[in-house]
Order: sequence, then C-alpha cells, then structure tokens
Amino acid sequence: MSIEEQIGIKIRNLRNQNGLTQEELADRTELTKGFISQLERGLTAPSVSTLLDIVECLGTNLSDFFHEDDDVQVVYHKDDCFEKEDEDGNKITWLIATAQSRNLEPILVNLKPGQSLPEDKPHEGEEFGYVIKGTIKLHYGDSVYTLRKGDSFSFPATRKHKICSASSGVSDFLWISTPPSF
Repeated sequence: MSIEEQIGIKIRNLRNQNGLTQEELADRTELTKGFISQLERGLTAPSVSTLLDIVECLGTNLSDFFHEDDDVQVVYHKDDCFEKEDEDGNKITWLIATAQSRNLEPILVNLKPGQSLPEDKPHEGEEFGYVIKGTIKLHYGDSVYTLRKGDSFSFPATRKHKICSASSGVSDFLWISTPPSF
C-alpha cells in the first residue's frame, strides 16, 4: 500500500470518527470535496501545510496522526508465565513475562503454611494484593493485618512490608507492584 493510500485511509477513518461528511471537512479546511475524495482514495498527496490543516480540523496533530501502535502483547497464556519455586516449596508465578518493561508487575504467590516472603524494603511505587485462598498476615511498617480469602490490600510502598502465611493450608494471593520491584 502506498503512503498516499495510507494517509487517505487515516483521514477517512478520522473523518468518520468525527461524524463529518467529505463536504463538511472540505468546508472546514477550505478545500474542495473532490480533493478530499481523491485524498481519501490515495489518488493525490497533500502538502504538509494542507495535511496539518486537515488533521487539526479532525482533532489531532501530525505526531499522533503518524504514530503507529507498537506490537504490544495483550493476552498472556499459561505458557507465557514464569514460575519459580523456592527451597520451602513456595511458588511465585510472574503472570506477565515482560513485566519488568511495564509499569506494573502482577504475580501469583502460592505460600505454604508457616512460610513468609522476604521483607521488602521501602521503595517507590504502590502495592496491591488480593487473597484468593487461605489467610495471610501483611506486615506494613509497624502494623500487622490479617487478610482472608476475598480480602485485598493496597498501600504506598514507602514503608517496609512483608507477607506471611497465617493458614493451616496453602495461601494463594495475587500481588501487583508498580513499578515492578519483585
């Protein structure tokens, strides 16, 4: 597909998103309906100043107009996850394998009875968790909180924090850090 055709398709899509006819866009940009039609079909190329006028009338700018979406992975399957088991049999599953390049890091923790995760020193960001199964104790600064299945926590990570099992069985919880720090 030629650059003229790509520009034309983008203009047509933006025009339609804005609910404008070719004639309405032509009136707003002081161009002819025929020129807009040719432009949208990729039969002609606008000058930079004409393109600037068109994209501004369509509520955007040249930078956004030419911005291409990155190929971002949206769905992660079980095979995409990375799992680590420590010497005590506790499991940590990184639910997004590329989380270190993202703004958040979701992990699934499987904590055996009597076990705890290492204490996390104060750091930038926030933490969120949701207990899926069992009971855990959250140590946050000098406070200790007991959370059961269905409970959640959220806090700024500016204090030391640690999670321990408080259950006779395995405790599972979702833990999301932002920015990634685990």
